[in-house]
Amino acid sequence: MNMTWNKLVSSWIAVALIVSLTTTSLVGCGRAEPPPPVDDSQRGSQPAETEQKGMSTRKKVVLLAGAAALYYLYKKHQSAKEESGPESQYYLSKNGRVYYRDADHRAHWVTPPPGGITVPEDQAHEFREFQGYENNANGRDLRDLGNDAE
Repeated sequence: MNMTWNKLVSSWIAVALIVSLTTTSLVGCGRAEPPPPVDDSQRGSQPAETEQKGMSTRKKVVLLAGAAALYYLYKKHQSAKEESGPESQYYLSKNGRVYYRDADHRAHWVTPPPGGITVPEDQAHEFREFQGYENNANGRDLRDLGNDAE
């Protein structure tokens, strides 16, 4: 009886697995959804954000890294979308990451430059509470902004 029971359970598991794999592949058929996101952080192939060069020594700058740098980039591209069109628009996801979409509507995750971004102090004050402001590990991340920012 034990051998028969094992065969019966194995058969049902096999049937359930086949059904789940078949229905999963059929569910995606016929939809015109954009392709899955691309994580450019591994390849470093996202549009380069350059640090401001040639600033006078009289003007104080702040280093933004991590969440502070991402939020700065997001805000910078939000203000530029009227001037540059929808291709330059950055989005804030619900998981706290920033992304943009290419011409094929594929999402590309944005990561801040490894050395951070130097920003004039008068522009950086609104990012003070976020992780990465002046390389500070403490502070907010962007997860709670995903619903509010879009």
